[in-house]
Formats: sequence, C-alpha cells, structure tokens
Amino acid sequence: MASIRSLRSEETGRALDVKPESQFRGEPDVQIAVATIAGTATAVPPYLLTRDIVKHHIKDVFGLEGKRLEAIHTVIDNSQIDQRHSVFPVEYIIEPRPLSQINNEYREKSFELGRQAAADALAKADMVPTDVDLLMTVSCTGVMIPSLDAHLATAMGFRSDVRRLPVTELGCAAGAAGLAHAGEYLRAFPDRTALLVAVELPTLTFQRKDFSQANLISAVLFGDGAAAVVVTGREAVGPRIVASECYLFPDSLDAMGFDLRDSGFHIVLSKDVPQLIREKVKEIAEGFLSRQGLRREDISAFILHPGGQKLLSFMEAELGLTRVDTEFSWDVLRRFGNLSSASVLFILQEWLSKREMPSGSYGLLMAFGPGFTAEMILLQWP
Repeated sequence: MASIRSLRSEETGRALDVKPESQFRGEPDVQIAVATIAGTATAVPPYLLTRDIVKHHIKDVFGLEGKRLEAIHTVIDNSQIDQRHSVFPVEYIIEPRPLSQINNEYREKSFELGRQAAADALAKADMVPTDVDLLMTVSCTGVMIPSLDAHLATAMGFRSDVRRLPVTELGCAAGAAGLAHAGEYLRAFPDRTALLVAVELPTLTFQRKDFSQANLISAVLFGDGAAAVVVTGREAVGPRIVASECYLFPDSLDAMGFDLRDSGFHIVLSKDVPQLIREKVKEIAEGFLSRQGLRREDISAFILHPGGQKLLSFMEAELGLTRVDTEFSWDVLRRFGNLSSASVLFILQEWLSKREMPSGSYGLLMAFGPGFTAEMILLQWP
C-alpha cells in the first residue's frame, strides 16, 4: 500500500488525503505540486591528480617505505580512480599553509566553481538568476560567513527577496539532501524555482602531518568539483521528484566526519563504512520503495553516490545490480574520484545527458554521509 500525503486546502483549511502521483489511474481529483529537475551542470578546476602523480608524491610526503608504501600503492591501484581534479597544483597542495590562508583559498575557489556551475545549470533550464526563488548551497570542506549563496546572489544578480539556505555538515549526503529539500519546498510553493549548488574542495583539507590510515585514504580518494541543479514547480522538461526519505544508522556517529583542529579539517573515516552500508542498503532501499508502492524491479535508473570502489561493489551485490545499472557511478568515480556532496549530482547529470529514459520510468538516487545517514530520492521521468 502506498503512503498517503496530507495536503491542506487554502480555501477551507481542511486536510485533503491525496495519493502520490504514481498511484493515480486516470485524472486525479486534486492537482498535486510537481517538482521537476529542469537543468543540471558541473564544474571542475584545471589541475589533475592522476594515479602516477599521487604515487610519486605520497612516498615523500608521508615518509612511507616498505610494506606500508606497498599497501598504499595497492590501495591506489585498486581504487578504480584514474584521476581527480584540484584547485591548485599538487606541489602547492602538499605544502603546509596557515588555516587562515587555506580558508581564504576555499572562499575564492568555491565561489569560482559555484558560479560557473550555477550559471550553466540556469542556462540549460533556460532561466536567469531572477527566476530563482530559493538558492541553496551545500559544502563541508570549508567555512565562509557570509555563506557562498550570499556571494553568488550578489555577484550573479539574484533578486533581493531570494530565499537563501546554506547547508553544511552533511558531508557526502548533502547533495541528495539538498535536492530532497528543494522538492519539499516546491510542494509547499508549487509556482516557484529552486537552485541547488554543491561545491567541495577536499584537496584544501589535505593534512601533511596526519599519518592516520583515514588521512592516507582521503589523499587517494577525494577530488574537487561543483554541481548545480535547477528544480522548478513551473512547466519544464525533466524527471520529477516524487518522494524522499532519510535513514539515520543507529550508533554510527564515529563512522565519518571531520575533526577541526588548529591545522584545519582532519578526516574521520571508519574502515567499517562499506560494511555498514552493505548490511543495511537493501533493507532501507526496499523499505523506501515499498512505501511508494514500488519494488526494486520497478526502478530503471540507479543514481548511486560512489563513496569508493568497495562501497559501490557492495551496493551492486546487495541491490542485485549489474555494471550497466551502475555505469555512470563507476565512470564518475574513475574520472573525478569522490566529490563528496557533489558526486551524486555529477552522476545525475550523466543519467540525464547520456541515457534516454522511457516515459514513466523511475529512478532511485542514494547518497551517504556523516551521522551516519542515507538520503534517498525517488524520481520519475514524464
């Protein structure tokens, strides 16, 4: 049985019980607000971190030798990551710098990439900044007050009454969470438009003197980039956000995050994260779908955040997926590494630009982040 959403009539104030759009057969009795993804865009900085570059520098930077060096080389070779992008050359990234300088670099570079992604997404949606009613920004790899959205609104000419919502501290799950909140906003205000901008610069969190396994893995895994998504309640072409949910894993606060110390952000990344997801992903995905009257077999597009090759392989196995289903997740991981909150939005763009989806097709978007939490969105193509 599908879930029932309660809407409230503006005229009478009475609650109206309305089934999800996917459950209607024929014309619905009540018009339901539709949140459509009208445009997506991505942006990456110019400098590359290839496997060979990382191997060349990691030995000297961390003073590795013997079995420990062999082990990290094996991690690099098995990562399925060919390259990542960086806002600075590797020779600059690995040198210690004051936290104040690093934060200034974050402010400058996040604005550059965020502005590029935002402008491109609006252009693809055939919109301009003054069309946007809600401007959301998500990031976890730096701090700036006023927040990135204020800088973008000022520089790009957004309306003075644009609603702003900066979201931090959700890590890799934030892109999906932002998209879910945009959909909820448009259900409340169906004639409006939201712009979501995700910017992550994890290379600026690099810690030369942190010899922990988590920091070594982070130096191999994460890359810089930005993504933007236009979501609108107005008429547009694109998949619709049908439903969203999140799941907070019990007793998982130590699984992932950052410790903020005098030298900046230090990654917290438990080796148990892939297994944590493996044990729960089938249950939470099938539960979410069942509450929308669907099964795993009804899903045609799997838009899955590639936290790493092991995590992605576990998700394939538990959800019964093939490499055809997860092609774009692997491709984004190979070309960009883990882009934190922006990753799942990069993969969304791959699906929208490279795969023709039949009318009525469903997509499942999933991402995971600190908390430890899973964010899930159900999409449907018109």
